Amino acid sequence: MVTTSTTRGGATATRPVGIKIGGGGSTRPNGNGSQGPKKNGGGSRDGGDSTTSQYRIGMWVALASIMMLFAALTSAYVFRADRTETWQSFRIPSLLWVSTALILISSLAFEVGRRALKRGMETAYRRWLIVSLLLGLGFLASQLLAWGQLAGQGIYLATNPHSSFFYLLTALHALHLVLGVLGLVYLWLRTIRARRQLLDAASIAGERARVDAMGIYWHFMDGLWVYLFGLLFLWR
Repeated sequence: MVTTSTTRGGATATRPVGIKIGGGGSTRPNGNGSQGPKKNGGGSRDGGDSTTSQYRIGMWVALASIMMLFAALTSAYVFRADRTETWQSFRIPSLLWVSTALILISSLAFEVGRRALKRGMETAYRRWLIVSLLLGLGFLASQLLAWGQLAGQGIYLATNPHSSFFYLLTALHALHLVLGVLGLVYLWLRTIRARRQLLDAASIAGERARVDAMGIYWHFMDGLWVYLFGLLFLWR
């Protein structure tokens, strides 16, 4: 409270002087008083972390069902392979080595692109995303050619239990990989949209969360194929 003194006819009068706040009638003392709450500058980061967690949890929930499916098929494959009276082994197509190399490099390319996006290098991210997408398509093409090699040997889906499991496991993996390729196409289309407009911090955080979730799926498909590749080659 600030007071002012006035002198009239030898008498001194004291009255308080207040500072008006806004349009109301309340006053507060002039000086360095406490200030109201400040905005948290890390709010967007917290929101981005929350979004990333939600995407990751949702992706792992989806992948859990895929893991259960292939675990069940693996158990059936191993059990059926032990019954040698009807199980007939065949030469695994050599193109599967090419398929394995393609999907490993594709997974590596995606990870390089994801880290580039995290550092704010959007152009590098787009390039590596396209590389990963093309390698994924190459993997699918090599799978089709591998099935063609089997057909050339006279081995089809219903030839024997071994061939049935081979076609089933590789086809199911290819189907899930097609979904991954569509996810990469979706991310690529979003990069085109991002080039045409200015994104705010929340939009950028959401985009990185989507890329992280897609990375989990793509790396999982990579690891799943390596697992199937070893199973089909070693347990026959």
